[in-house]
Amino acid sequence: MHIQNLSARPDLLEPALRLGDIGSEFMQHDPVAILTRARRLAERWPEFFLVVLDGDVPVARAVSVPLAFPTPEREHLPDHGWDGVIIWAVEDALDGRAPTALSALDVQVAADRRGAGIAAVALNGLREQARASGLDRLVVPVRPTGKTRHPMLSMEEYLSRRREDGLSEDPWLRAHERLGARFVKVAPFAMTITGTLDQWHEWTGSALKPGANAVEGGIAPVLASPEQNLGVYVEANVWLEHPLT
Repeated sequence: MHIQNLSARPDLLEPALRLGDIGSEFMQHDPVAILTRARRLAERWPEFFLVVLDGDVPVARAVSVPLAFPTPEREHLPDHGWDGVIIWAVEDALDGRAPTALSALDVQVAADRRGAGIAAVALNGLREQARASGLDRLVVPVRPTGKTRHPMLSMEEYLSRRREDGLSEDPWLRAHERLGARFVKVAPFAMTITGTLDQWHEWTGSALKPGANAVEGGIAPVLASPEQNLGVYVEANVWLEHPLT
């Protein structure tokens, strides 16, 4: 098993895209995420778009963006998590600011290859790419995969759930912890999606009731207001930092 980036192998973009997408339909409507569609990332930062190959077969991808952190005006990772780090990376690209850190955005493993440790290979690939690029940090706004079963729990309460061996009950958080990643903080506003009640019906196939609604694929509830004809989804992420030494 080995890793290539799109700078060296641009032909791997199409098979990498077929490995899966970020999540449920409603998650495609985060306006900030439009800035980092996979093809844009492949064009702007191909060296940070990694593909894990088993022989010649792509089995995973790991996508990340470079940014300047920390800086005098960026002393802490953004409370807006995934959305926030995308904005920072785009700001730095527009301003021509040299990056000092790498943030992962998306790690996807082929559905028929999950549970075989390939995600760890992808994460280690990101660490190696950060080191090779002269960057000082690798940070990750983690979206815990098991949280979809507990959308009404606060992220803090969910994080308190640990196994007897001390590792997180959440499989994706656990994969990071096994590689030595350390907890930094909760990002309470990592992704915000708004829509009319009709739009939410279209995205989820369900009619929202007034108040908090669990929706398939969500790790937080959608808050619905019939009076305002508005549904708002705000999910938290968990900032982790991986050691590079």
